[in-house]
Amino acid sequence: MNPIVVLEQMAYSNFTLESVVTGFQLEKIESAGIFSEAEPVTPSAELTAILKKKVPLAIAIGTEKARSELIVADVLVELREQFDNRISLFSGIDFNIDAEKGLTGVCDFLISLSPGQLFLEAPVIVLVEAKNAEPKLGLGQCVAEMLAAQRFECRKRQSHPLHLWSYHFRNRMAISQTKEAKTLH
Repeated sequence: MNPIVVLEQMAYSNFTLESVVTGFQLEKIESAGIFSEAEPVTPSAELTAILKKKVPLAIAIGTEKARSELIVADVLVELREQFDNRISLFSGIDFNIDAEKGLTGVCDFLISLSPGQLFLEAPVIVLVEAKNAEPKLGLGQCVAEMLAAQRFECRKRQSHPLHLWSYHFRNRMAISQTKEAKTLH
């Protein structure tokens, strides 16, 4: 008689930086100032006014959910408007890419370089919120979701030169600049 084997599904949020780097045999390259040359974008007067009201409340509530609902969502809507609605936003959707590797679960936010909102299309960018105001706690989840985004894009057989964050196909952690996809280390 064959025993029934139940595989425990691992959500993205269960990954630590150490577990994802070790489990996927990634090379970690730490670099300061990687966005120092990025040009700032001035927020609209509307977003500034909205955040002036909502940020104090989100801080007072002090939860990830409050930050998500009161701050991040408005910033992402502004981002979409800055891109003339040529991108789509997804929040809280299942992003089950590779159950065997544990790349399953719900992502905080996904941004697609497609304007369609009916379903997620490649290429995608993942956005992971800092956990309890401690960014290091969310790094494992962020890397796992980035790997899932890479696999999603490979599955859809698309690549796009406008990745803000990506993983080198040789499993080396890398960050790509927009437009030129120039790898920074």
